[in-house]
Amino acid sequence: MPQMGYDMQQGTVVRWLKTEGSPVKRGEAIAEIETDKAVVEFQSYASGVLAKILVAEGTVVPVGRAIAIVAAEGEKLADMPKAAAPAPAKPQALVTQRQAHPTPSEETVEAEHMPVSAEEVKASPVARKLAEELGVDLSLVRGTGPGGRISKEDVLALRTKGQAPAPSAAPSPAKPVTAAPAAPAMPVPQGVSPGKKVPLSKMRQQIARVTVHSKREIPHFYVSTEVDMTQAMRLRAHLNQSDVFKGVHVTVNDLVIKACVGALKKYPKFNASYTDDGIQMHEQINVGIAIAEEQGLIVPAIMDCGHRSLKDIAAASRDLAERAKGGTLHAAEYTGGTFSISNLGMFDVVSFTAIILPPQAAVVAVGTVAKRPVARNEQLAVAETMTASLSADHRVVDGAEGAVFLGEVKRLLEHPYLLMM
Repeated sequence: MPQMGYDMQQGTVVRWLKTEGSPVKRGEAIAEIETDKAVVEFQSYASGVLAKILVAEGTVVPVGRAIAIVAAEGEKLADMPKAAAPAPAKPQALVTQRQAHPTPSEETVEAEHMPVSAEEVKASPVARKLAEELGVDLSLVRGTGPGGRISKEDVLALRTKGQAPAPSAAPSPAKPVTAAPAAPAMPVPQGVSPGKKVPLSKMRQQIARVTVHSKREIPHFYVSTEVDMTQAMRLRAHLNQSDVFKGVHVTVNDLVIKACVGALKKYPKFNASYTDDGIQMHEQINVGIAIAEEQGLIVPAIMDCGHRSLKDIAAASRDLAERAKGGTLHAAEYTGGTFSISNLGMFDVVSFTAIILPPQAAVVAVGTVAKRPVARNEQLAVAETMTASLSADHRVVDGAEGAVFLGEVKRLLEHPYLLMM
């Protein structure tokens, strides 16, 4: 069981993607592992044959414990340990679809186990998102996955049978109505109401541990600058209409990622981690992207960005976000970030500072791009500007270095043709 998270201590084997005797290649996904924050794909450390599965689906396993054995083809393994049974789980709610006339056994179970909140029901991230969109109460869904885990198909099955309300549709107004644009909606967790104490989910507990550790142990310092994004926005619009970028939509975040990669190449100390015996410089530039999920925040990384073009970064960014929501991240993407970017521009946030994700040394936070008055050649003009803020580890870099680094990010964004080189 790998450590797929800064303070991960255990993980759950959700599903085996290979059976015993199947050939596997190094880096090939062989299982799905659930951590406190996401479901990620576990990749084989070696090529050969999956000779033995040591733990059953649904088993909670401490970090470092063997969960399977990959052997060379034809290799004989003696004294194979038996597969461990799933750890006993605490009683959960009855998650069957309610019948008009329950059987005596169902009545007994309902009497023994009172319903719990949707937060406590075992469900995949995709199932939770779909249930939120369709208005499905997860405590009413029968999970058919390992250990009773609810899948997307289980939610759809209940929805198809008419057990969940359909999303309401607003009637068309008789006359055109002008309204202010709404901010992107964030999912509201079920069971949240004034005066109620909401139990901490596993993800929220881990976020609390990591952020408290980061603010307590890492001496943060902050540097901010205003970036003129006028030329960058023009380039973005041109690229999104070009045949070369057909099928690949470039976002503002993609431009920021590419600019940060250029700055990291020039100033590699920001692509490093502090250790007690020295500063560890990372070989690859793996840029983490903060993604807000229903249960909390995750920061999966686009791997090896140093050699990627802007088009590659745009495609990889979209793919990473989709797989993060679908629960199919790779372990390296979940844990291998060396630098991060947090963007709240879509919420019309002007500026903010982000907390460093250990063991990284820095994170850039960006706000919205908006038209604002600026002074050019002693004349008042209008430009599209954005505030970028750097949070950095003072044990690794100093304030002047942070200012120079952020200045390079600003230079690249204000001369966006450099991002195409």
